[in-house]
Parts: sequence; C-alpha cells; structure tokens
Amino acid sequence: MQQAYGFQNGSTIAGTRFHQNTKLEGSCPEQALELFAVRPAGTRVLERLQGLELESELQNCCKVRDELLVTKTNTQIGDIIYYETQKNKKIEVDEKIYDMLPKNNNIFSLQTLPFQNKPYKKCAVVGNGGILLNSCCGSEIDQADYVFRFNLPPMNYSYDVGTKTDLVTSNPSILTKRFSKLNERRKPFSDMVKAYGSALIIMPAFYSIGNKDLSFKVYYTLKDFGSELKVFFFHPVYLKNLSDYWTSKGLTAKRLSSGLMLVSSALELCDELTIYGFWPFPEDQEGNYVPHHYYDNRIPKPGFHSMPDEFFFYAQLHSLGALKLKVGRCY
Repeated sequence: MQQAYGFQNGSTIAGTRFHQNTKLEGSCPEQALELFAVRPAGTRVLERLQGLELESELQNCCKVRDELLVTKTNTQIGDIIYYETQKNKKIEVDEKIYDMLPKNNNIFSLQTLPFQNKPYKKCAVVGNGGILLNSCCGSEIDQADYVFRFNLPPMNYSYDVGTKTDLVTSNPSILTKRFSKLNERRKPFSDMVKAYGSALIIMPAFYSIGNKDLSFKVYYTLKDFGSELKVFFFHPVYLKNLSDYWTSKGLTAKRLSSGLMLVSSALELCDELTIYGFWPFPEDQEGNYVPHHYYDNRIPKPGFHSMPDEFFFYAQLHSLGALKLKVGRCY
C-alpha cells in the first residue's frame, strides 16, 4: 500500500502494528498520545516543529482568513485559476463564477466573507472516526465557539458528536453515490443538509473539472431551494501554499487530507483548538472494537491518505501544546 504521508527515520512502520504492539500502563488516552508522539517515525518532524509559533508561521505562509476561499476580494473577472490536480487545465473567472463568490461590502449579503470575527476563543475540529461512539463528547463540542466538520456526516448521534456546525466540507463522491450527482435527487440533498443549520459548505471546486461541475450544482441547488447554508470553494493557491509549508517541516503528502486542511486552518483561526474523532486503529486502548466511522465501517480505498501517520502528526502537535487531541470519553 502506498503511503501518502511519509516521515523520515522509519516511515515504513505500519501504524496499526505499532498500535497493537504498544503496551500502556493503564488506559489513559494521554499516555497513548505521548507514546505516539515520540515514535521513531516522527522524530524529525517533531524536531522541526519544536519552538515554532505555528499560528504566526501559518499566517505568514498561507493567510487562511484571506486566501482559504475563492472570493471577490482575491479574485477578479478575467483571472485564471489552474485546477489543483490538472495543472494543464485552467478556467477563466467569468461573471457567472464571480457572482457565486462571497463579498464583504454588504453586511446583509448571504455571501459575506467568513472568519471576520477571528480569532475564535475555542474551536473544535470534529473528525468522523468511530472512536466518537459512546464518547459523550457532544456537549463539549457544542460549547466551542466554532465547529468544523467533514464530508457531510450524519448528525443523529448528538450525544457523542454534538449538533453545532459552523463549517462542513463535502466530498463530491458523496454527491455521486447518494444523490445521483444532483441530476435527479436535488430535493433530498437540500433536505439532508438542513441538519447543518446556516453553516458554510466548503467544496473543492477547482480540484478538477469534474469537481467543478458538481460543486457548482451544489451552489445552485441550495440557492434554488432557499437554503440557509452558504457554499464556498477552496482556493487551490492556498492549498498549494499549505502543502509547501508542511513539506518544509518534513511532512509529505500526495495530497493534503481534508482533515489536515481544516486542522491547519483552525490553528491559524483559533486561540484554543481541540480535535475529536481522529483514531485510525480498529481497537481502542482497552482492546475494544472501533468502527472506521462513528456511523458505519466503510473502509476507504488504500493509498491516498495514510491515516495512522496523520494521527501521529496530530499527536506530535498535541505533545507540543499546539492543540488538544481528544481520544477518550469526555466524561
């Protein structure tokens, strides 16, 4: 299996095997995090991160508030956008695309710029890992000032995952599998996303031509049905700058996962960050079975993202105090 995330000094160690062979004194999740953070495969990345002011560095390199999304502020009619994975393909911003973009010159517009109230005091980035089942973390998550979620997850597990959503990503594959690419199932999609209230939906419109078509359909579907949700598009330049930054710290990826994108954004936007639902192993520290997601056990195709390595990376950030990685029950 090809690893998307690589660490020097032993990067071929399989995360699951490391987890299974690690013996802890007791079952305290924090003990697990300390062991994971100092494993040989991650020591060089850890060394490069020590002593850094991550928020300041990310602001200098990436500027999430201004550059995360394609907006009327950073994009004009006639600008050329190159697709993230199709470097030889490009699209010119015309009036149709420009009209979709958020602006900040009208406070009553549904498409005003987000993140204008940052920094947020407390943020929660909520992954979809099965470790959230029976975690009782819902109330704690809902107390955050800003809550990030991924891939339009089911929200009927409120006791464990909370109900609040301020930003949620959407993978176009979900639209293909569950909603017929919005060619036929537009109303069911519009009804489903009501669970996210008035959150932002972030789409990878300029990842590829196919993603652009689906992302634009999401925008028009929600507009046609009068949805409270607002649709925005990742800026490929921001994602490239972010990838270059983490590569300079020793972390390499075929493509950044949506998890690392939002965790990076939150590190810049938030004073205090706790991440939940990130646990890539089939068992918890007590040996209990953990499904892949809190809502199903569908295993993703191997080779694109290496979740164990990404988890180890978050554990390193936890050990440095940059964020809190929650892997146990909240009470």
